[in-house]
Amino acid sequence: MNRFEPNLRIPGPTGLPPSVREAGGRQMINHRGPEFAAMIERVLVGMKPYFGTTSDVAILSCAGTGGLEAAVVNVLSPGDRVLGVSIGSFGDRFAKIASTYGADVTKVSVEWGHAADPDEVRAALAAEPAPGYRAVLLTHNETSTGVMNPIAALAAAVREASPDTLILVDSVSGLGAVPFEMDAWGIDLVVTGSQKAWMAAPGLAMVAASERGWAAMETATMPRFYLDLRSHREAHAKGQTPFTPAIAVVYQVDEGLALMGREGAAAIFARHEACAAAARAGLTALGFELFADPRFASRTVTAANVPEGLDWKAFNGAIKARGLVLAGGQGKLTGLIFRLGHLGSVTLGEILDAIGVLEEVSLELGRPVQAGTAVAAAQRAALESLGVLAPVEA
Repeated sequence: MNRFEPNLRIPGPTGLPPSVREAGGRQMINHRGPEFAAMIERVLVGMKPYFGTTSDVAILSCAGTGGLEAAVVNVLSPGDRVLGVSIGSFGDRFAKIASTYGADVTKVSVEWGHAADPDEVRAALAAEPAPGYRAVLLTHNETSTGVMNPIAALAAAVREASPDTLILVDSVSGLGAVPFEMDAWGIDLVVTGSQKAWMAAPGLAMVAASERGWAAMETATMPRFYLDLRSHREAHAKGQTPFTPAIAVVYQVDEGLALMGREGAAAIFARHEACAAAARAGLTALGFELFADPRFASRTVTAANVPEGLDWKAFNGAIKARGLVLAGGQGKLTGLIFRLGHLGSVTLGEILDAIGVLEEVSLELGRPVQAGTAVAAAQRAALESLGVLAPVEA
């Protein structure tokens, strides 16, 4: 990492690898020409293995939230019964989008810091009289709380209780960093965003739909024009987009996928696991209590409680002065937690550097921390995750 650049450890946007940053500075091309057609084909094909699908993917020039809105308006009609399963701020947002467009949303609200319970989702579906819920909204990775939902188990519960219900998944901050099997799990729409694991700037949302998802678009009546996935699918078949795309971001995603291809999916997933393990171990060694249920801790962002008596504003200011940028809490967790992101082009060295800064500031402010302990704990946890060291027995 360039010493003049901050260590950007927020859950997105993520830092850009040098070649990705350079790709975004390329000269513009004709988005109706053969060069763009070849590029968007590479991106569409390159994305599919990370979605775990053979179905078509649509690329929209918008933020991840635009992708979530597209998921809702393309397959639902006003008045449709929808079950919104929320484990945090972004689950609430997904449900709000659906209700804004006229869906009749029932929420299953899980205590923040915890994952959704498949049995609770199954029971909620079973309790709904015929014809049942048209769709279930799930969040794969909740960045506001540092929790990763067990999507495979949740999807299985939905399929068991209500086979015809559509499953819509927000994987904006999960896809590309961890394994995902859209087809095998029976999921109908999945949304991700360029600024997360794809190592690019904000500006693109990618949405994959199952055959059932694409079929649902033919009867759905919620209003849509710019976000109509059918028009994107038709344009993609000709190597184009229906409207002017964010070409510079497409350049970056294309280069990011090339880097991911050279690293390999297994290595990418292992790297994220190692960085997550290092973050959790390092923060724990510094005396920070982790916020998320450890059974479902996110592999792309770790949330920790702000200890009683710690002046977070002063602590965060000292951290920023040393070039480390963390994220605070959102919504009702504002001022109560902080979040350390570890997704995208993140390296173990960047996580160890972050733990080192937190340790240095902790010592400076008189917190009961032993110098060197946290970084050592983080490094060991990462090596254990990678199988280089055997886990220490409790």
